[in-house]
Amino acid sequence: MYSVKEAFYTLQGEGGQAGRASVFCRFTGCNLWSGREQDRQTARCTFCDTDFLGVDGQNGGRFTDANALADYLAALWPEAAGDLAKRYVVFTGGEPLLQLDSALIDAMHARGFEIAVETNGTLEAPLGIDWICVSPKGTNALVQTHGHELKLVYPQVGVDPADFVTMAFEHFYLQPMDLSHTTIASDRRPMQEAVEYCMTHPEWRLSLQTHKIAGID
Repeated sequence: MYSVKEAFYTLQGEGGQAGRASVFCRFTGCNLWSGREQDRQTARCTFCDTDFLGVDGQNGGRFTDANALADYLAALWPEAAGDLAKRYVVFTGGEPLLQLDSALIDAMHARGFEIAVETNGTLEAPLGIDWICVSPKGTNALVQTHGHELKLVYPQVGVDPADFVTMAFEHFYLQPMDLSHTTIASDRRPMQEAVEYCMTHPEWRLSLQTHKIAGID
């Protein structure tokens, strides 16, 4: 059984694949936060800006097996998009590795999709994923220490970007923390600090949430 909060066709908004046409699948559930506001301050990640509770989002639902979900996601790729060889699906959450498994990976590959995952890195990724993005959350220890990109929300209390640059990732991104859900939403310091850090540490690149800038899902 797979539980999906929402799924839709869009453009990837962040990181190394920003701007790429994608089917976006957000799983429910996370191992670092319940998703309930009353639990935020005691969670292992306190700054999440994502709703991953329930299956009531756009095209959300429960799916009995990998083929059922894969068929559902494949149908979201529009015929008008053209070249089916460019099919791309992004699994995210919450924490997608609580649900993404080899059966679903095989089912999506069988339908011609390249597969990406955006994970907090506290669980090991199964084999076969084509693009692994790890986004560390707080001081939670990373289990997944290699992949295609490490995308660090910045700044985080007690977290130093220098602790990650020796890990086996192809790309390193700093993404300014989104404060829109807080009482200091007008605070520009995360953007300013991320820009400054990237300019003084050129091994890092700036990642912006371009989907929010463009006003798309």
